[in-house]
Amino acid sequence: MSVVKSALPADDLKIVGEALQGALVDLVDLALLAKQVHWNVVGPRFRSVHLQLDDVVSSARAHSDVVAERASALGVTPDGRAGTVASSSGIAEVRAGWVKDVEAVQILVNALAAVVTRMRERIRATGDADPVTEDILIGLTGDLEKHHWMFQAESA
Repeated sequence: MSVVKSALPADDLKIVGEALQGALVDLVDLALLAKQVHWNVVGPRFRSVHLQLDDVVSSARAHSDVVAERASALGVTPDGRAGTVASSSGIAEVRAGWVKDVEAVQILVNALAAVVTRMRERIRATGDADPVTEDILIGLTGDLEKHHWMFQAESA
């Protein structure tokens, strides 16, 4: 049952719906991963890495809400449930336990690179199908690339 109907043609809606769902999953998982590392980071650069991780969490959470609401506006039900996120995220799982600050930075470099790569694929996929969604994905990808740059600079 769909209470909300989109003006997009069915083929375009399918492309856009899949892109938004994939983006939602990656953003929810990125927020969870960054928070897990945030709680467990240790080392001489603890404070700066700890605070930088919170910036990623805030960003990912804000963008996930925008993405989910865009899906809803198009009549596509967003699915951010734990099982869905766990089964379809493109981010490598982080191990339990304490994480040295140097390792924490590398975990985020890798996670952000994976998400940015997938977001760029979604940007290409949605360009013709729905420029509004494409624009949302472009904006959030720019933000993620900024975080990626900052973590790479942290590890130089």
